[in-house]
Amino acid sequence: MRKITVLSMISLDGVMQAPGGPEEDTSGGFGYGGWTAPYGDKAYDKALEEELKPADYLLGRKTFDIWADYWPEHADFWPGINDGTKYVLSNTMKKSDWANSVFLQSVEDIKELKNSTGPDIQVWGSSELIHLLLKHDLVDELRLKIYPLILGKGKNLFNDNAIPAAFKLTDSSVTPAGVIMANYKRAGEVKTGSVGP
Repeated sequence: MRKITVLSMISLDGVMQAPGGPEEDTSGGFGYGGWTAPYGDKAYDKALEEELKPADYLLGRKTFDIWADYWPEHADFWPGINDGTKYVLSNTMKKSDWANSVFLQSVEDIKELKNSTGPDIQVWGSSELIHLLLKHDLVDELRLKIYPLILGKGKNLFNDNAIPAAFKLTDSSVTPAGVIMANYKRAGEVKTGSVGP
């Protein structure tokens, strides 16, 4: 079975839209594209380098469109991105000129992929896809980079459809710029109790 890991840059209020640049994703009138730029430093770069090692990827169609327009010409920054298989959930797109792109149509296709053999799978961007994965309990790990700002609006990492689920913190650090990097592993059901004497 293959592990599905969600990697996301989020604000304190959970917004994940357009972290990389002003024109990355302006849908919904989002005007803060590139909000991660002021927080880069060597500690952050080192953590990112680890996450950019070759993998397979599961993407929503909108994120795939952004990637397909950019990464084939910038693979020197992300070695292996062109070689890794890009699995794309889409009801409208069936093929792409970008090498190693495979199109899926349903949650059942994703479950079949997860139960196959091969490298682990990373999910970048793709807010609607992440919502679907969380709804169907298909996320094994969350690798979050939490930035010290509030954006107020934009696409969020979580919505009301995620199933209740417990996660265990497996690694954490804070960069000099104040970015909290926290990795969580799926850890069973939510447990409740009473607080106090």
